[in-house]
This record gives sequence, C-alpha cells and structure tokens, in this order.
Amino acid sequence: MGTREAIPRSEHRMVFGDWQTPTALAREVVALMRGRMPGAAAVLEPTCGQGTFLREAATAFPRAVLAGFDVNEGYVQAARACLPAERSRLRAADFFGVAWEAELAVLPEPLLILGNPPWVTSAALGAVRAGNLPEKRNARGRRGIDAKTGTSNFDISEWMISRLIAAARGRRFTLAMLCKATVARRVMEHAAAEGWCLAGEVRAIDAHRHFGASVDAALLVVSPGSEGRGEMRWPVYPSLGASNPGLRMGVVDGVACSDIDGYRRTESLQGRSMLEWRSGLKHDCAAVMELERKESGLVNRLGERVDVEEDWVHPLLKGSDLAKGQAVPRREVIVTQRRLGEDTESLRERAPRLWRYLEQHRGRFEARKSSVYRGQPPFAMFGVGEYSFSPYKVAICGLYKRLSFTLVEPIGGRAVMVDDTAYFLPCATREQAKALCEALNGPAAREFFEARVFWDAKRPIRKELLRSLSLDALLLVNRP
Repeated sequence: MGTREAIPRSEHRMVFGDWQTPTALAREVVALMRGRMPGAAAVLEPTCGQGTFLREAATAFPRAVLAGFDVNEGYVQAARACLPAERSRLRAADFFGVAWEAELAVLPEPLLILGNPPWVTSAALGAVRAGNLPEKRNARGRRGIDAKTGTSNFDISEWMISRLIAAARGRRFTLAMLCKATVARRVMEHAAAEGWCLAGEVRAIDAHRHFGASVDAALLVVSPGSEGRGEMRWPVYPSLGASNPGLRMGVVDGVACSDIDGYRRTESLQGRSMLEWRSGLKHDCAAVMELERKESGLVNRLGERVDVEEDWVHPLLKGSDLAKGQAVPRREVIVTQRRLGEDTESLRERAPRLWRYLEQHRGRFEARKSSVYRGQPPFAMFGVGEYSFSPYKVAICGLYKRLSFTLVEPIGGRAVMVDDTAYFLPCATREQAKALCEALNGPAAREFFEARVFWDAKRPIRKELLRSLSLDALLLVNRP
C-alpha cells in the first residue's frame, strides 16, 4: 500500500476512492437491509471510512457485532468513538492485505456485509503510480489489443466485492454494496463464470444527489442462492425504495444482458449479420481534416481557407447528427486513403494541392497520441476501406442513449462519411438500405437490442451488439 505521505493531497481522493457515504443514504440502505434480515448477528463494513454505515447499523441491529476496517487510522479512530465499544471490532488495515476468510470465520451468522468501496479504476490508480492495487491478472482472458487498452481496465470495487463474496461463500450472509451500475453487472458475470450460486438484485441510486457525481450508480445486494434453481436472474429496481423491478438481468454465454426475459423472447434473431457492420472514419485531427463549406469556399476549424482537390473531400455526418436523426451533413471531411495502410505518398502527384495542405499541418498529424498511427503512412486514417465509399449506408451513433438508425444517401454523387462514434452497414442500392433501415427501426429489432444494451455504458451501442443480430432473420420477421 502506498503511504499517505507519498501521495499529493490533490490526488488523495483519486487514489483511495475516498467518497464518504452521506448519512441519509446510509440510513436508507440500512433500513432496507433491516427489513430483509432483522436478526443480523454481525455487520461488517470492510472499507468503513468514518463509519457511516456502522453508526446506522448500531441502531438498526442493537445486538449485532460491528466490525470495520479502513486503511486510514484517523478514520478508524473517528468511527470507534461513535460506536458502542462493547460490541465493536475496528482495525486499521489495507483491504488487499486482509485474510478475509479468517476475519469472516470469527463473525457470527447471519452476517451482513455493508459498504461503499472505492469508486476508482485500476487505470486511474496507475496514472498516479498508487500502490493500493490488487495483484493484476487478465481475469477475463482478454487477448491482443483488448488486453492493452481500456477493455482490460477494471474498477477496484469490482475486485473487492468479488473478493468478499468468495470469502463469504459457505456462510449465511448478505452483501449490500454501493457501486457503479457497470460494476454490479460485472460482478454478476464473474459469479456466473465461477459457477457461484447466488441470488442478487440491483437498485438504482441517485449518485448526483448523494455524491455530486455524474455516474449511474446502484446498490448491489447478493446472498447465497438455491442450488439447481436454473438460470441466474437478478431483478433491477428503479430506486432503493421501489417495490417492483423494472427488468431482470441475466448472463448468457458469460455476458450480462439487461433483460433476460426479452433476451429469451428474441433469441431467434440471434446470429451473424449477412452484412458487416463497419466503424466510421477516425483521424484525430479535426482542426485540419474537417471542413465547412461557405460562400468563400472550404474553411477548416482553424479558420483557414482550404484549397484542395474536391475528389478527396466528402460530406460528413457526425455521431451527434445521427443521434438527432439528421441526415444532412453540416461538415465535410478530407479522406486521404481508400483502404487501411494505403501509401499516401501518391497524393504528392495525384493531388498536389491536398499534399501541400497536409504538409503544412504535418506537425498536427505527428502529434496525434493514439498508438494506432505508429508505423502508418503520413496523414493515415482508420476506419477506412472500400466500404466507406458505399453510396448508401444505414448508420447509428454508438454514444447516445437512443436506438435510431438513419438512412444515409450520397450527396452530389459523393458518398457521405460518418465519424468514428458511428457504425454503419454499407449498401449498394437505396432499396437495400431502405429495407434494412426500416427493419432495424422496427419493434422486433428494438426489443432485441433493448434486452442486450446497457444504457449506462460510455458507448452503449457497440459493434458486438449490432453484429449479434441476424439481419436475414430480422428481414424475414419484417416481411409483409
């Protein structure tokens, strides 16, 4: 564990995920759990901070043993001063160094594990060289580039919650933890992968109200399940106090789905797409590559007049345009290649004005941070191929919480491009594109996607989700 003195004060909250639980929220959670298990014999708060949960539990469970751990000795002392000494067991300790099986073994049952573990990722801790990290391992078996990029990043709370569940197995316990909604479902996926028989539920909380944080958050409640009860189904409630769940999450082939019942109803549409979903253009140099057509001609984002050969300029739909259902481009984009890795030196002869313009801004291209451009020709792009120049497309933005597919048609004989926040199906004819667009916006496709999408994700609509729908099966369902 990195020492507190070694970490700049401004980075302390990031390193320790130090968001103390508001009393009102802790009281509401404890009241919910008291209704579930009024006879709790012990309450454990594994990252107790100043003991907000334990203080509420002391009143709600007047006979329970109160156990707490925290890395901050000052917090432990503050918590100890507010709790009945005769039934409190508090200790300063690093979560990652605690032998949790041994600690849980000495606590009486039924056991309630409450808490608010750090809301911080392994990548964030690595960025400040923090020492409070669990041993890293490729837990989900990521391969290649996925293991090097964000897909191998994980929330520390995910690891901690899974660690506590593993230690509590075989005991009569209930675990109730505040966490990101994404963490809750990853814990569910981990439990399914490990073959753990657990009953669980997820209840949404208002993180902005309680923590001033813009994040989808939840209370995850987990307890031992009944052996042989079949498919894992965890109800999802819209609030802490809700009586009825909105949906039931499940895990299919190791991946969580947002609505297991909807998933089962639409399984017949599952399958590989007859067309390949493609990503839009990626250039990471919008100031130079994206243009606006004015009365005076083309102008880049730097305010410069741009004089280049028009054959390399195409209308551009941004993801925000698609999300609004707007199929009329507001900008245009320079496309330097027709396929990935194509040598751009030929532009020197084929498009000398474009070459001069690009050369004038070479420094901006060389300053692009993404590693995908290393070893590529000058002014290279990604998400480019013959499919980019298809005259018709059916496109959707991946970033917005909206299932809306847009028919994209050529303008002035030029193929319209979409940016890298979007995915699209390349189509040869308008008839094909129109039929696909209507089917994808229809009720069958909507139910299919809604059962599998998680709207709290940074990019809710992903290529993997889109390509899991069989377009052949969808068109059959939509056939008049």
